[in-house]
Amino acid sequence: MSDNTSLTLGDVAACVGVLGTIVWVYLRKSDSRLPLPPSPPTWRLRGHFLPPREPFLAVGRWIDEYGPLITIRSGMQNMVIIGRYKAAVDIMEKQGKTLADRPRLVAAGEILSRGLTLGFCGVGDRLRRLRRVLHTHLQPKSAETYQPLQMSQARTLILNILDDPSNFQNHAIACAASTILKVAYGKTSPTSATDPEVKEARHIMFRFRTILRPGAYWVDSIPWLKYLPWYAPELKDDFKRTTRLYTDQLNRVKQHMKNEDIGPSFSKYVLENGHLYDLTEMEMAYLAGSFFGAGTETTATAICTVLMAAAHFPEEQAKVQAELDAVIGKGRAPTFADRPSLPRLEAFISEALRWRPLAPFGFPHRTTEDVIWASNYCIPAGTTVFGNHWAISRDPEVYPEPDAFKPQRWIDDQGRLRDDFAFFVYGFGRRICPGQHVANRSVFINSLLILWAFQLNLDPTKPQDDMGFAKTFMPDVPCAIEFQARVPEVELRRIIHNYPEAG
Repeated sequence: MSDNTSLTLGDVAACVGVLGTIVWVYLRKSDSRLPLPPSPPTWRLRGHFLPPREPFLAVGRWIDEYGPLITIRSGMQNMVIIGRYKAAVDIMEKQGKTLADRPRLVAAGEILSRGLTLGFCGVGDRLRRLRRVLHTHLQPKSAETYQPLQMSQARTLILNILDDPSNFQNHAIACAASTILKVAYGKTSPTSATDPEVKEARHIMFRFRTILRPGAYWVDSIPWLKYLPWYAPELKDDFKRTTRLYTDQLNRVKQHMKNEDIGPSFSKYVLENGHLYDLTEMEMAYLAGSFFGAGTETTATAICTVLMAAAHFPEEQAKVQAELDAVIGKGRAPTFADRPSLPRLEAFISEALRWRPLAPFGFPHRTTEDVIWASNYCIPAGTTVFGNHWAISRDPEVYPEPDAFKPQRWIDDQGRLRDDFAFFVYGFGRRICPGQHVANRSVFINSLLILWAFQLNLDPTKPQDDMGFAKTFMPDVPCAIEFQARVPEVELRRIIHNYPEAG
């Protein structure tokens, strides 16, 4: 891009910013005469500054200062950010119907994915059709049928850690990818973190997470930029890469179906039944791809977050392992059947995913009606709303001493898991992640088996970044953890090799 072109865009952006400021002032009150939530001051024409790294921390500080809801500006657009638990329940959950829509996401939804990605799809018939077909394979009863597969992959993860403990992060990626590839495409051959399709899927997820940060691309404030042929070539290239990956995977299933040498999978189901849902072949490809991309990275990150927490908080790890020894012992490996007897492990997992949320900034929603909160503020229809997972996880009224790691907060006086509060690991309301039931089971069985098999310790010779997994999915520099077998390695290998294929 030439300097002259850049100057011209800067002038245009400045003008748009001035107009945005005028609109901002004008829109401070809605038709209800109630104001928007309070806004931190800013003199920037582009709106509030969010740092490229850890923007959720800046939002968390604003929430602490200005209250449970705040309004920030990005270009001409107002965005409301929810940062406390009660407000998230009142708005995102109880009024979920009015927040089921997505805002217009030009960079991510139109240039990068051309409207084909489920996560960016607005409310309407198409969203209903796509979620209805996903429900066939992701509802709780369907998710339960994947438990033998998840147990098998957890077994492989233990053996991989025994063989190469320093690469536990890649082993977690391989475990998650193998599970998802089998569910989505029926793939049965071994999978590693270095497989081309896994690397491509991870690249796609990294791009989405980067692009969704408010203010990352001018085009989200100035939509006509997308029509300029030279604008954002990297997004257009990524669309081609994504389409090639997803269509190649679907075509592979189609070819195997001709030869009748493939087992059940989501892709096979949609190829055989897509006409019942009025799906195009490209919709089928992207829908199966959503299993693959999102399921691999988020599940692996969740597993690694639990392991990082165990290494960082050895006293809490010891309490979980005392429960495992009492319920299971060391003569056999645990299974899903042990789950009802392991509230302390469940509490540990919940606390780990609260302590370091998987998506700390949250994902954008759009109001389709005015939303009134606490009779004090109005979020007008058409406003982008984020439930900020980081700030919500730091709500001191719900999570006392929020920066402390306290699994006990999830257990009641009778030693049972509390059911009166939770954390929004998988999102909110009607846009909650449809794969939550499959992901929960994968995180549970892998955490269970690893904490049963190993004592986890931080490697004191290497730097640690306990915010690494919050900054980005699966950072390049892993948290350094040492794995010490809790039973003699020969015995552990024998038990794992005899691990049951059902649970």
